Amino acid sequence: MSKPRKKKRSPKRVLALPDLEQSQASVLNSLSSESGRRTYDHAITEFVDWYCSEPRLAFNRTVVLRYSIYLEQKQYAPTTINLRLAAVRRVAFEAADSGLLSPELAAGIRRVKGVRRIGVRVGNWLTAEEGKRLLAGVERGSLRGKRNYAMLAMLTGCGLRRGELLALRVESIQLREEHWVIADLLGKARHIRTVPVPAWVKNAIDEWKEASGITEGTLFRAIHRTGRVWGTGMTPKVLWETVREAASRAGIAKLAPHDLRRTCARLCRLAGGELDQIQFLLGHVSIQTTERYLGCKQKLRCAVNDRIGIEPDAHPIAVVDAGQR
Repeated sequence: MSKPRKKKRSPKRVLALPDLEQSQASVLNSLSSESGRRTYDHAITEFVDWYCSEPRLAFNRTVVLRYSIYLEQKQYAPTTINLRLAAVRRVAFEAADSGLLSPELAAGIRRVKGVRRIGVRVGNWLTAEEGKRLLAGVERGSLRGKRNYAMLAMLTGCGLRRGELLALRVESIQLREEHWVIADLLGKARHIRTVPVPAWVKNAIDEWKEASGITEGTLFRAIHRTGRVWGTGMTPKVLWETVREAASRAGIAKLAPHDLRRTCARLCRLAGGELDQIQFLLGHVSIQTTERYLGCKQKLRCAVNDRIGIEPDAHPIAVVDAGQR
């Protein structure tokens, strides 16, 4: 007598919390970047909290559209909303791949479009004068001051991301074509690039190395309150505080470490740097990303509406009729 066949279990339409947690773990394990894992972990956790607070919703396109409306009502920026939706799409993909969700439902979720962003954000960067003031305000007599100056010099002069700076090793700084470089720097999404190091930045690094006695391993490390180097690295919080304190001394408001990377790109372009070379320096895959770092084409120093003839001290401007041109 033949054994009765087991009925094949069909994929679910409603995902329970264990199913969502399993899919979340699969998404995080598929990401190579530590910062990407943190971002997606936060985004997925927020969606799971919202999804489980609703009464037994099917995990489908309609639910994700409702979640998108929920995010818009919270007045999140379009970039934030699109990131959250991208995280939900990844959850749907992993759930379908593991047999937890119907492929048809997952396909519908992946067709949910993000929020359209109109216009270009201007971003934040420093002028050359502000950059000089930022660096000049650092007290370089102490061990901590030498470290802070070297970090600010590398962020502004080499355009490094904060994670790249914190992971930088002494052995990575090498000579190539009679120029100091950071060789084979492992950047975002594990892309490898070589970053030129200007002479003044190399001098700041050498001054820090000589004072700290660091000859190998991680270049920038924490400093104990007793004034000696401590540990094998430093946290992003220390870097943020360093940038914030330097900006405060220079009279600059709301300056982040990534703004110094944008400053490097902007000043390179103003100094006549070629666009493709700036792309190599920053490690961008797309030239459009580099163009966004350079800032919009709108001229802000000499704005088009500065002198239009209605200012209190303005002289009358002769108006030419269009038909007389």
